[in-house]
Amino acid sequence: MPRLVNGREAAPTYSNLVGFIFIFNLIVGTGALTLPGVFSRAGWMLSLIVIVLLAIISYMTVTFIIEAMACANAIRNWQTLQALRQSRSSAENSENDDNADEVSLTSGADPVGDFERVPLTIQNREFHYYQLSHKFELGEMATLFFNEFGRVMFYLCLIVYLYGDLSIYSAAVARSLRDVVCDQTNGTDTNNLMYWPGDFKNNTSRACWKEHTISRLSMYRVFLIGFTLIFGPFVCFNVQKTKYLQMLTAAFRWMAFTLMICISLKLLITRGPKGHPETFNVYGIPPLFGACVYSFMCHHSLPSLLAPIRQKSMVSKILSFDYIIICAFYILLAMTGIFAFERIEDLYTLDFLPYDVNYVDFWSGLLICIDYFLALFPIFTLSTSFPIVAITLKNNLQSLFLDMSQFESYSLFVRVWFPLLAIIPPFCITYFTESLSSLVAFTGTYAGTGIQYIIPVFLVYFSRRTCSELLGSGVINRFQSPFKSSAWLVFVFIWSILCVCLVSINLFS
Repeated sequence: MPRLVNGREAAPTYSNLVGFIFIFNLIVGTGALTLPGVFSRAGWMLSLIVIVLLAIISYMTVTFIIEAMACANAIRNWQTLQALRQSRSSAENSENDDNADEVSLTSGADPVGDFERVPLTIQNREFHYYQLSHKFELGEMATLFFNEFGRVMFYLCLIVYLYGDLSIYSAAVARSLRDVVCDQTNGTDTNNLMYWPGDFKNNTSRACWKEHTISRLSMYRVFLIGFTLIFGPFVCFNVQKTKYLQMLTAAFRWMAFTLMICISLKLLITRGPKGHPETFNVYGIPPLFGACVYSFMCHHSLPSLLAPIRQKSMVSKILSFDYIIICAFYILLAMTGIFAFERIEDLYTLDFLPYDVNYVDFWSGLLICIDYFLALFPIFTLSTSFPIVAITLKNNLQSLFLDMSQFESYSLFVRVWFPLLAIIPPFCITYFTESLSSLVAFTGTYAGTGIQYIIPVFLVYFSRRTCSELLGSGVINRFQSPFKSSAWLVFVFIWSILCVCLVSINLFS
């Protein structure tokens, strides 16, 4: 039976452990599969330094998001209290017999928005303005704290990131299918995959099968077209990632990552290290930086996971544990891979294709099945995520360019145009490049830096200033970031600009 609060069904909540698992699953995704490849090119020591440093800064900006969300709740509560006081004052003037000492605020009487029913005693001095009870998405916070220019820049940054996401998903699925179907002896030369034209020049000249003339590039494009035609139309519907689909995807993810680490460790123990990566290689910094930023990305979806956690006071600790464990997990995954394999593919799962494994007995057959499961793993998980990301992109495009309150008044052409606008650009990008390292480098370095570093800095800066003006400095924000000094904001902003400039110089020179 659903739990009722003030006569209405309460929003679902979950424990700290479930929140920890959900945040872990949110962060650990496709980006992790590109880490072994970028580690092998940038050098193991340089990669260790960069990933630990970026994990710390990413956690820092996550605490900025938490503080900004608490400030948004504080403004909402302040507006609610002001509306309640005005309503009570009007009621007292019109009805002298109104002697109520306590008032309950209902969502129907609230002019600010459709709020939950929150019992509120005006005389209660311990009322907490700063809460995380109401979910404020990043777009809502940008609208609340930014001016029109800042709101547009936020949506542009998010849209570019989502375009990059869809491009990475499309390329990963098409490449995985192509490499599973084609002969492994005609595999892709990963040494040329650092740059945009290298993969196409290489795969155009290589046949997919020895006895046929069709190239690996043509097969990649066939699978890309098929994937887009099958999953692209879902953008026209309101498909949501259900709890059971999320649990199934998480189970596949945990199984695949555990198998990859165990197989790599087994290879290291039985045959010794085959890979001999460099210690430092500055030319590998662009894809390394982009992949690390992309791998720690959770900021755009974080508010929807924080609001249902019951013990809000534990949010910062939960996130700190998540980041520590995820960083260690990434290092273990990448380090075992770069030393276990002589060469590393752009997509780590493709290193587990059964090149020289013949079916002899049950165990060899099981090993072949595991290898194919790992190679096809991105297809299982990314195919379920692609429609959700595409719908999110479509909704953000509509929010940026249309008045959603008048959406039904727009012509059919306009309403059909935005689903196409969400699908066609990623298809065109991945039609002309299959290099995941390039896609991740661009997405993570530019749009990823904006969402993960710059936007949280400006959100927390303007939210602090707004709350200080409305509530004064005497009301304490119990969700304030431990990095509360303005010097940390300046540091993260300068760090972001410096990294983007250095990576851009290195990437294009």
